[in-house]
Amino acid sequence: MTSPATRAAARSYGGERALTMTTGLLLLLLGVGAALLGYGVFGEGRAARAVLDPQVLRTLVDWQLAARIGAIVLGLVLLAFGLRIVFATLRPEHHPDLALNPTRGHGVLVTAGAITEAIATDAEQVPGVSKARATMVGDEEEPALRLSLWLEDGTDVKQVWREVDDTVLRQARESLGVDHLPTAVRLELGAAQRQRVR
Repeated sequence: MTSPATRAAARSYGGERALTMTTGLLLLLLGVGAALLGYGVFGEGRAARAVLDPQVLRTLVDWQLAARIGAIVLGLVLLAFGLRIVFATLRPEHHPDLALNPTRGHGVLVTAGAITEAIATDAEQVPGVSKARATMVGDEEEPALRLSLWLEDGTDVKQVWREVDDTVLRQARESLGVDHLPTAVRLELGAAQRQRVR
C-alpha cells in the first residue's frame, strides 16, 4: 500500500514497475538456467541436445495447422498486451477538478488549473520564494498536490517550509474543504548571482 505522500510525489507507475520486474525475473531465471545447462549441471550431454525435445518437435510437425494458429493467436495476444502497456504509459496524467459542497445539490466545480494557480500565487508571496509551480494529481476522492518552489540565494529553508506549511497549505485545505491534502514539496535553491569583472 502506497502512502499519500508517495502518491503525491510522482505519477504512479506501479503496473509498469510490476511488469518490468516480473519480466526481468523471468529473463534472469532463463539466463541462469541456460548458464547451468551450459556448465553441465543437468548432465554432460544435455547442452548438446536440441532445445525442444524430439517428441515435442514430432507433435508440432503432426499438428502444423494447429501450431501455426496457436502461434498467431499468441502473437496477437502479446501485441495487444504490449499496445495496452504503451497506451497506459503514454496517457496524460489525471488532474482532478474538485467539487465544493456537492451534498447541497448546488456545488461549485473548481478546476485543477484554478486550484494550482491560486496555490502557486500564494506560495510566491512567501519571503524567499522566487517562483512556484503547483500540480494537482490523484483523483476527486483522494486529491494530492505537487508543489515546486524555487528559492532565492541565501534563503532560510526552514523558515520557508514553516511559512508554506502553516499558511499556504493550510489555506489550500480550508479552501478546498478537505482535512488532508498529501503534498510533495520540491525545493530548488537558487545559485549565487555571478559578479561581472570590469
